[in-house]
Amino acid sequence: MSVRLSTPAVRRPAAPEPPRDAATPSRGRLRRVLPALVVVAVLVAAWQWAVTAFAVRPQVLPSPLRVVEQGWLFRDALWTNTVPTLQVTAVGFAVSLAVAWVLAVVVDFSPWLRQALLPLLVASQTIPIIAIAPLLIIWFGFGLLPKVVVIALVTFFPVAIGLIEGFSSVEREATNLVRSMGAGRWREFRYLRLPAAMPSFFTSLRIGITYAVTGAVFAEYVGARAGLGIFMNLQKNSFRTDLVLAAVIITAVISVALFGLTYAVQRLVMPWYAAERRRA
Repeated sequence: MSVRLSTPAVRRPAAPEPPRDAATPSRGRLRRVLPALVVVAVLVAAWQWAVTAFAVRPQVLPSPLRVVEQGWLFRDALWTNTVPTLQVTAVGFAVSLAVAWVLAVVVDFSPWLRQALLPLLVASQTIPIIAIAPLLIIWFGFGLLPKVVVIALVTFFPVAIGLIEGFSSVEREATNLVRSMGAGRWREFRYLRLPAAMPSFFTSLRIGITYAVTGAVFAEYVGARAGLGIFMNLQKNSFRTDLVLAAVIITAVISVALFGLTYAVQRLVMPWYAAERRRA
Protein backbone atom coordinates (compact mmCIF):
# COMPACT_ATOMS: atom_id res chain seq x y z
CA MET A 1 0.00 0.00 0.00
CA SER A 2 1.61 3.18 -1.12
CA VAL A 3 0.96 6.50 0.48
CA ARG A 4 1.06 9.57 -1.69
CA LEU A 5 2.43 12.54 0.11
CA SER A 6 1.03 15.84 -1.05
CA THR A 7 3.45 18.68 -1.14
CA PRO A 8 2.15 22.13 -0.40
CA ALA A 9 1.69 24.29 -3.40
CA VAL A 10 4.43 26.79 -3.80
CA ARG A 11 3.18 30.24 -4.80
CA ARG A 12 5.36 31.74 -7.39
CA PRO A 13 6.25 35.34 -6.86
CA ALA A 14 4.33 37.71 -9.02
CA ALA A 15 6.18 38.98 -12.00
CA PRO A 16 7.42 42.50 -11.44
CA GLU A 17 5.46 45.19 -13.20
CA PRO A 18 7.28 46.75 -16.11
CA PRO A 19 8.69 50.13 -15.17
CA ARG A 20 6.54 52.97 -16.25
CA ASP A 21 8.00 55.41 -18.67
CA ALA A 22 8.50 58.62 -16.76
CA ALA A 23 8.40 60.56 -19.99
CA THR A 24 4.92 59.32 -20.92
CA PRO A 25 3.03 62.38 -19.53
CA SER A 26 5.48 64.70 -21.28
CA ARG A 27 5.06 62.80 -24.52
CA GLY A 28 1.30 63.02 -24.18
CA ARG A 29 1.42 66.78 -23.67
CA LEU A 30 3.79 67.14 -26.62
CA ARG A 31 1.42 65.07 -28.75
CA ARG A 32 -1.43 67.42 -27.92
CA VAL A 33 0.57 70.59 -28.59
CA LEU A 34 2.37 69.39 -31.71
CA PRO A 35 -0.52 69.93 -34.19
CA ALA A 36 -0.90 73.56 -33.09
CA LEU A 37 2.85 74.13 -33.40
CA VAL A 38 2.82 72.66 -36.91
CA VAL A 39 -0.06 74.92 -37.96
CA VAL A 40 1.70 77.99 -36.54
CA ALA A 41 4.93 77.06 -38.35
CA VAL A 42 3.07 76.64 -41.64
CA LEU A 43 1.30 79.99 -41.24
CA VAL A 44 4.55 81.80 -40.40
CA ALA A 45 6.29 80.21 -43.39
CA ALA A 46 3.42 81.23 -45.68
CA TRP A 47 3.52 84.76 -44.25
CA GLN A 48 7.29 85.02 -44.89
CA TRP A 49 6.91 83.68 -48.43
CA ALA A 50 4.03 86.03 -49.32
CA VAL A 51 5.84 89.13 -48.07
CA THR A 52 9.02 88.17 -49.95
CA ALA A 53 7.31 87.03 -53.15
CA PHE A 54 5.05 90.07 -53.52
CA ALA A 55 7.56 92.61 -52.15
CA VAL A 56 5.11 93.95 -49.57
CA ARG A 57 6.27 97.14 -47.88
CA PRO A 58 7.15 96.78 -44.17
CA GLN A 59 4.74 99.62 -43.35
CA VAL A 60 1.90 97.48 -44.70
CA LEU A 61 2.95 94.00 -43.61
CA PRO A 62 6.47 93.25 -42.35
CA SER A 63 7.91 89.79 -42.57
CA PRO A 64 8.08 87.57 -39.46
CA LEU A 65 11.87 87.85 -39.51
CA ARG A 66 11.65 91.65 -39.45
CA VAL A 67 9.13 91.54 -36.59
CA VAL A 68 11.44 89.34 -34.53
CA GLU A 69 14.50 91.42 -35.42
CA GLN A 70 12.92 94.78 -34.56
CA GLY A 71 11.29 93.34 -31.47
CA TRP A 72 14.69 92.23 -30.23
CA LEU A 73 16.23 95.62 -30.99
CA PHE A 74 13.45 97.37 -29.04
CA ARG A 75 13.29 94.74 -26.31
CA ASP A 76 13.92 97.28 -23.54
CA ALA A 77 10.97 99.44 -24.61
CA LEU A 78 8.78 96.37 -25.02
CA TRP A 79 9.68 95.07 -21.58
CA THR A 80 9.12 98.48 -20.00
CA ASN A 81 5.60 98.52 -21.41
CA THR A 82 4.92 94.84 -20.72
CA VAL A 83 5.38 95.19 -16.95
CA PRO A 84 2.52 97.71 -16.47
CA THR A 85 0.22 95.52 -18.57
CA LEU A 86 1.03 92.49 -16.42
CA GLN A 87 0.42 94.49 -13.25
CA VAL A 88 -2.93 95.80 -14.45
CA THR A 89 -3.95 92.32 -15.62
CA ALA A 90 -3.07 90.76 -12.26
CA VAL A 91 -4.87 93.39 -10.18
CA GLY A 92 -7.92 93.57 -12.44
CA PHE A 93 -8.36 89.82 -12.66
CA ALA A 94 -7.89 89.41 -8.90
CA VAL A 95 -10.69 91.92 -8.32
CA SER A 96 -12.80 90.11 -10.93
CA LEU A 97 -12.28 86.76 -9.19
CA ALA A 98 -13.17 88.20 -5.79
CA VAL A 99 -16.37 89.80 -7.11
CA ALA A 100 -17.33 86.63 -9.02
CA TRP A 101 -16.83 84.36 -5.99
CA VAL A 102 -18.77 86.60 -3.62
CA LEU A 103 -21.59 87.03 -6.10
CA ALA A 104 -21.78 83.31 -6.94
CA VAL A 105 -21.83 82.24 -3.28
CA VAL A 106 -24.51 84.79 -2.39
CA VAL A 107 -26.63 83.71 -5.34
CA ASP A 108 -26.20 80.04 -4.41
CA PHE A 109 -27.45 80.67 -0.86
CA SER A 110 -30.43 82.74 -1.98
CA PRO A 111 -32.72 81.47 -4.77
CA TRP A 112 -34.47 84.85 -4.78
CA LEU A 113 -31.20 86.67 -5.51
CA ARG A 114 -30.45 84.10 -8.21
CA GLN A 115 -33.64 85.02 -10.04
CA ALA A 116 -33.02 88.73 -9.48
CA LEU A 117 -29.32 88.97 -10.37
CA LEU A 118 -28.86 86.49 -13.23
CA PRO A 119 -30.79 88.66 -15.74
CA LEU A 120 -28.74 91.67 -14.64
CA LEU A 121 -25.51 89.71 -15.16
CA VAL A 122 -26.56 88.81 -18.68
CA ALA A 123 -27.63 92.40 -19.37
CA SER A 124 -24.27 93.71 -18.16
CA GLN A 125 -22.58 91.89 -21.04
CA THR A 126 -24.63 93.83 -23.60
CA ILE A 127 -23.01 97.11 -22.53
CA PRO A 128 -20.31 98.00 -25.09
CA ILE A 129 -17.05 98.49 -23.21
CA ILE A 130 -15.79 100.77 -25.97
CA ALA A 131 -18.60 103.18 -25.10
CA ILE A 132 -18.26 103.07 -21.32
CA ALA A 133 -14.44 103.12 -21.14
CA PRO A 134 -14.12 106.87 -21.91
CA LEU A 135 -16.68 107.56 -19.18
CA LEU A 136 -14.53 105.63 -16.71
CA ILE A 137 -11.61 107.88 -17.61
CA ILE A 138 -13.77 110.94 -16.96
CA TRP A 139 -15.02 109.57 -13.63
CA PHE A 140 -11.80 108.03 -12.27
CA GLY A 141 -8.95 109.70 -14.17
CA PHE A 142 -5.90 108.02 -15.73
CA GLY A 143 -4.84 105.95 -12.74
CA LEU A 144 -5.15 102.25 -12.03
CA LEU A 145 -8.84 102.20 -11.08
CA PRO A 146 -10.48 102.68 -14.52
CA LYS A 147 -8.31 99.96 -16.06
CA VAL A 148 -9.16 97.57 -13.23
CA VAL A 149 -12.86 98.29 -13.73
CA VAL A 150 -12.59 97.56 -17.46
CA ILE A 151 -10.85 94.23 -16.84
CA ALA A 152 -13.40 93.28 -14.17
CA LEU A 153 -16.30 94.10 -16.49
CA VAL A 154 -14.78 91.98 -19.24
CA THR A 155 -13.84 88.92 -17.15
CA PHE A 156 -16.12 88.50 -14.14
CA PHE A 157 -19.16 87.26 -16.11
CA PRO A 158 -17.76 83.91 -17.36
CA VAL A 159 -16.21 83.17 -13.95
CA ALA A 160 -19.41 84.02 -12.06
CA ILE A 161 -21.61 82.00 -14.41
CA GLY A 162 -19.22 79.05 -14.24
CA LEU A 163 -19.36 79.07 -10.44
CA ILE A 164 -23.13 79.50 -10.28
CA GLU A 165 -23.73 76.64 -12.70
CA GLY A 166 -21.13 74.51 -10.92
CA PHE A 167 -22.75 74.99 -7.52
CA SER A 168 -26.12 73.98 -8.92
CA SER A 169 -24.78 70.88 -10.70
CA VAL A 170 -24.94 68.71 -7.57
CA GLU A 171 -27.45 65.87 -7.90
CA ARG A 172 -30.49 66.06 -5.66
CA GLU A 173 -29.85 62.52 -4.32
CA ALA A 174 -26.44 63.59 -3.01
CA THR A 175 -27.95 66.68 -1.40
CA ASN A 176 -30.67 64.66 0.29
CA LEU A 177 -28.11 62.14 1.55
CA VAL A 178 -25.91 64.82 3.10
CA ARG A 179 -28.88 66.51 4.72
CA SER A 180 -30.16 63.21 6.11
CA MET A 181 -26.81 62.83 7.88
CA GLY A 182 -27.44 66.11 9.71
CA ALA A 183 -25.28 68.44 7.64
CA GLY A 184 -26.35 72.08 7.58
CA ARG A 185 -26.30 74.43 4.64
CA TRP A 186 -22.68 75.50 5.17
CA ARG A 187 -21.39 71.94 5.44
CA GLU A 188 -23.37 70.97 2.38
CA PHE A 189 -21.76 73.85 0.51
CA ARG A 190 -18.26 73.04 1.77
CA TYR A 191 -18.23 69.27 1.23
CA LEU A 192 -20.60 68.89 -1.70
CA ARG A 193 -21.35 71.99 -3.73
CA LEU A 194 -17.89 73.56 -3.63
CA PRO A 195 -15.97 70.48 -4.90
CA ALA A 196 -18.64 69.91 -7.55
CA ALA A 197 -18.13 73.45 -8.88
CA MET A 198 -14.35 73.22 -9.29
CA PRO A 199 -14.24 71.71 -12.83
CA SER A 200 -16.70 74.31 -14.11
CA PHE A 201 -14.80 77.06 -12.29
CA PHE A 202 -11.47 76.23 -13.90
CA THR A 203 -13.06 76.04 -17.33
CA SER A 204 -14.50 79.51 -16.88
CA LEU A 205 -11.22 80.67 -15.35
CA ARG A 206 -9.40 79.81 -18.56
CA ILE A 207 -11.90 81.85 -20.56
CA GLY A 208 -11.65 84.81 -18.21
CA ILE A 209 -7.85 84.92 -17.99
CA THR A 210 -7.51 85.23 -21.77
CA TYR A 211 -10.04 88.08 -21.76
CA ALA A 212 -8.09 89.78 -18.96
CA VAL A 213 -5.01 90.48 -21.07
CA THR A 214 -7.12 91.78 -23.96
CA GLY A 215 -9.10 93.95 -21.55
CA ALA A 216 -5.91 95.39 -20.08
CA VAL A 217 -4.54 96.30 -23.52
CA PHE A 218 -7.85 97.88 -24.50
CA ALA A 219 -8.01 99.85 -21.23
CA GLU A 220 -4.55 101.22 -21.96
CA TYR A 221 -5.71 102.30 -25.41
CA VAL A 222 -8.38 104.40 -23.75
CA GLY A 223 -6.10 106.06 -21.25
CA ALA A 224 -2.75 105.17 -19.67
CA ARG A 225 0.80 106.42 -19.39
CA ALA A 226 2.55 103.11 -20.15
CA GLY A 227 1.66 99.62 -21.29
CA LEU A 228 1.48 97.49 -24.41
CA GLY A 229 -1.71 99.28 -25.50
CA ILE A 230 0.04 102.65 -25.36
CA PHE A 231 3.08 101.18 -27.11
CA MET A 232 0.93 99.80 -29.95
CA ASN A 233 -0.87 103.10 -30.34
CA LEU A 234 2.35 105.11 -30.53
CA GLN A 235 3.97 102.73 -33.02
CA LYS A 236 0.82 102.68 -35.15
CA ASN A 237 0.95 106.46 -35.41
CA SER A 238 4.60 106.16 -36.46
CA PHE A 239 3.76 103.53 -39.11
CA ARG A 240 5.93 100.96 -37.30
CA THR A 241 3.78 97.96 -38.11
CA ASP A 242 6.63 95.62 -37.19
CA LEU A 243 6.72 96.88 -33.60
CA VAL A 244 2.93 96.78 -33.36
CA LEU A 245 3.01 93.11 -34.36
CA ALA A 246 5.86 92.47 -31.92
CA ALA A 247 3.68 93.82 -29.12
CA VAL A 248 0.76 91.73 -30.39
CA ILE A 249 2.93 88.60 -30.24
CA ILE A 250 3.94 89.41 -26.67
CA THR A 251 0.29 89.83 -25.74
CA ALA A 252 -0.54 86.46 -27.30
CA VAL A 253 2.36 84.76 -25.49
CA ILE A 254 1.19 86.19 -22.15
CA SER A 255 -2.35 84.98 -22.78
CA VAL A 256 -1.19 81.46 -23.71
CA ALA A 257 1.13 81.33 -20.68
CA LEU A 258 -1.65 82.37 -18.29
CA PHE A 259 -4.00 79.89 -19.97
CA GLY A 260 -1.49 77.09 -19.36
CA LEU A 261 -0.92 78.25 -15.78
CA THR A 262 -4.57 77.53 -14.97
CA TYR A 263 -3.95 73.84 -15.68
CA ALA A 264 -1.04 73.81 -13.23
CA VAL A 265 -3.20 75.46 -10.56
CA GLN A 266 -6.00 72.99 -11.25
CA ARG A 267 -3.63 70.06 -10.69
CA LEU A 268 -2.64 71.49 -7.32
CA VAL A 269 -6.21 72.20 -6.23
CA MET A 270 -7.84 69.11 -7.78
CA PRO A 271 -5.24 66.28 -8.00
CA TRP A 272 -8.02 63.65 -8.05
CA TYR A 273 -9.58 65.21 -11.16
CA ALA A 274 -6.38 64.90 -13.18
CA ALA A 275 -6.03 61.26 -12.07
CA GLU A 276 -9.59 60.47 -13.16
CA ARG A 277 -9.01 62.11 -16.54
CA ARG A 278 -5.87 60.00 -17.08
CA ARG A 279 -7.70 56.78 -16.20
CA ALA A 280 -10.53 57.71 -18.56
